Amino acid sequence: MTADIRANEAPLAKKVLVIGHRGASALRPEHTLASYGKAIADGADFIEPDLVMTRDGVPVARHENEISGTTDVAQHAEFASRKATKTIDGEKVTGWFTEDFTLAELKTLRARERLPEFRSTAYDGQFQIPTLDEIIDFVAAESATQGRVIGIIPEIKHGTYFQRAGLPMEDLVLATLAAHAYTRTAPVEIQSFEIANLRYLRGKLGKQHPNIRLLQLLGDANEAPYDVVAAGGKLTYAQMMTPAGLRDIAGYADAIGPSIRSIIPLAADGSLGKPTALAHDAHAVKLELHPYTFRPENFFQAKNFWKGSDPKAFNEAGSIAEIRAYLDAGVDSFFTDDPAIGRKAVDGR
Repeated sequence: MTADIRANEAPLAKKVLVIGHRGASALRPEHTLASYGKAIADGADFIEPDLVMTRDGVPVARHENEISGTTDVAQHAEFASRKATKTIDGEKVTGWFTEDFTLAELKTLRARERLPEFRSTAYDGQFQIPTLDEIIDFVAAESATQGRVIGIIPEIKHGTYFQRAGLPMEDLVLATLAAHAYTRTAPVEIQSFEIANLRYLRGKLGKQHPNIRLLQLLGDANEAPYDVVAAGGKLTYAQMMTPAGLRDIAGYADAIGPSIRSIIPLAADGSLGKPTALAHDAHAVKLELHPYTFRPENFFQAKNFWKGSDPKAFNEAGSIAEIRAYLDAGVDSFFTDDPAIGRKAVDGR
């Protein structure tokens, strides 16, 4: 690794944690118990359920409320009439949406691989969509089996959209966490790309729930949190990543979750460039850095870590090298599609 890649920023966290991004989504269909189970078996410290709502008010795990890319809904003739076009966070989307299905109906669907051009479809059709309750019970059982505590890092997806649809998630997520003995003590970190719901959650949590932390996710620099857009505001993620913006975030959140390229961007030739000031500036206001997402295929890695020339090639060594460059840059936790690789990157360092 070349010297100019190293930032040598120390993490704030006592121990850098590995987060199973949607489980072990490089190896099993994302947001299934099988994916979470594989992540746990491979050493993830946290597993990540993205949460959306059913028509009957149940939080379930999907990366988006539009589910044609991650389930077999399009093959269910009985649901053909549910296909719709909606505006989600300002974007027109066509497909099938979780809020148009009851939980019982969603349970008839089966998960499939979201990136079949890169990853195996061998597990398509085998696994159901899990609820947040089921995920907590599953993680609690796995924790007991493994003899170690496993954290849960749920993301509230499209908070403003679901509030306007009459299906607000924030209080329901807190109530669900409180209803399980496991999540009353195990580490939990609630994420959102929006701001207002995290501020609301901070007010609800106060200092009474030390096991629950808040993570402000940060999108592309030119984008804005949708609750800001919906309210007519102008705040962008770029402004949120300035020292002043980070000080503001530190007033309600414990950590930020930027894209990995906001910390070390790619150079013009696709290789890993020089670190920005983001890690240093975040740590200066006591915000941890939990970036997303490391993936094991060449296509998703900086060019100088590629193995061969096939974008689809699985490249463990490249992913380990890339993760370690970001560890040098001071990340406190990180999201990876393959937690076994993340574990090797941290433990073998």
